[in-house]
Amino acid sequence: MKKHLLSISLPLLILDQLTKLWIVMQFPDPRVTPYEMRRVIEVIPDFFNIVRVHNTGMAFGVLNGSAYANYLFGVIGLVAITGITVLWRKGGFPDKITKVAASLLISGIIGNLTDRLLPGRGYVVDFLDFLPPFYDKIVKSSGGHFPSFNVADSCICIAAGLLIISAFRQPGTPEPQKDVKDS
Repeated sequence: MKKHLLSISLPLLILDQLTKLWIVMQFPDPRVTPYEMRRVIEVIPDFFNIVRVHNTGMAFGVLNGSAYANYLFGVIGLVAITGITVLWRKGGFPDKITKVAASLLISGIIGNLTDRLLPGRGYVVDFLDFLPPFYDKIVKSSGGHFPSFNVADSCICIAAGLLIISAFRQPGTPEPQKDVKDS
């Protein structure tokens, strides 16, 4: 477990927090900035922007702005990290793909949990803004913008995809178990 935490989780957690810090330092606070004065960096015209969005909810802004959302998702994050750790120690991630997925989950959960707990913050900073073709036809109220997300969210989504893939793979021989101290 230590190897995966140091080689996967920690670098991605640092990348997540550094990118969010850069966004907070470079973009005006959307809570106090009129919409027309908000900063947008157009990276790929009509497809990808960098913006600053605050989210107290979860994926796709569910429960965003709710009074107790940070508490609820903070507890869920702590329970998830505890569950992943227990499963890891019990051999619940027997192969490389599931270990990578668990490492990605840990970095993503801790990244967003950190945002919720930082003094003066209390929200997750999202900044990757995509306008996929035809998205405005699928979700008419979106204005064509897929919900903004960040590095931590990406880690969580990739982990979910890896876990789904691993569920459909033929079971092979699991990796030999190492001493609990080493894993």
